[in-house]
Amino acid sequence: MPENNAIVARDLVKVYPGRGRRPAVRALDGLGFSVAAGRVFGLLGPNGAGKSTTTKILTTLSRPTSGSATVAGHDVAADPAAVRAAIGYVSQGVSTDALLTARENLEIAARLRGVGAGDARGRAAHLLDEFGLAEASTRPVGSFSGGMRRRLDVAAALVHRPRVLFLDEPTTGLDPEARAAMWAEIRRLSGEEALTVVLTTHYMEEADRLADELLLVNKGRAVVQGTPDELKAALHGDSLRVSLVEPDADAVRAAIARVPGLRDVVIEASGVDGVLAARTDDASAAVGAVIGALDAAGIRFGQVAASHPTLDDVYLHFVGHTFGDPSTGSGTGELTEGVAA
Repeated sequence: MPENNAIVARDLVKVYPGRGRRPAVRALDGLGFSVAAGRVFGLLGPNGAGKSTTTKILTTLSRPTSGSATVAGHDVAADPAAVRAAIGYVSQGVSTDALLTARENLEIAARLRGVGAGDARGRAAHLLDEFGLAEASTRPVGSFSGGMRRRLDVAAALVHRPRVLFLDEPTTGLDPEARAAMWAEIRRLSGEEALTVVLTTHYMEEADRLADELLLVNKGRAVVQGTPDELKAALHGDSLRVSLVEPDADAVRAAIARVPGLRDVVIEASGVDGVLAARTDDASAAVGAVIGALDAAGIRFGQVAASHPTLDDVYLHFVGHTFGDPSTGSGTGELTEGVAA
């Protein structure tokens, strides 16, 4: 493995066998990518794209059907113990004990990782200070806010000084202030401690702000990889987005068919709300034409916005759907069904 790569995956295939009437599922279909050491690497994709399976393989929780992967220089299949010693993992769920204090949680986590008693106490004290939890170190974790408890989860994954940290949806359910604090911690870990961070997230803003590089996965394959700026720059022209009210996808499609210059058109209709998304080389002309076409067809709509390409537009371009909006309260980032025009 090249010294500057913390992770290298080659032709990963994972097939979950069928049971009864359920067919076999090919979760990964020749996935390959690399992650440079000391970088924040974002893993994006719709539900069922293979992100969780990839993470399970890289953290030795699952074995690939074929292909290979190395993490921190160790083969995940041939030397899983060495991989586990080199990584930290923060799952979506809470990993600390609510009845124990923050200090007790970190000391126990360190001892379980093979750290001696004295070093465990010192490491716990250091991490509590680094994550702004020193003043609350003797309180039961059950009394912590969501943001404090999430920071403690990350601290617990760092007690043994791993070289690679896996974060699975680290800010889901946090309020904006707690989310911003977690973003700052992730950037600090990568910058000050040269830690490689692999981040899965359903927040596009989070991926844009934090990731040095992104990989978009769909149907078990790598679709596109690059920096956020590179991926956005690859989309020429502007983005046009219209909020629809009780939309009829067929009627919207028919109405905008007469508007010239639109491409990559997606119409999403779910219940009372919907979205029309498209790309155009002349946003100023397209906005007026789209508004006129929708008005003429009697289609109700709300906000109309034109902007430079965003990661949402990158996702739309390569996957054919927009990313689910976590602010709706589902917390899962579920994709809505899109109708391509």
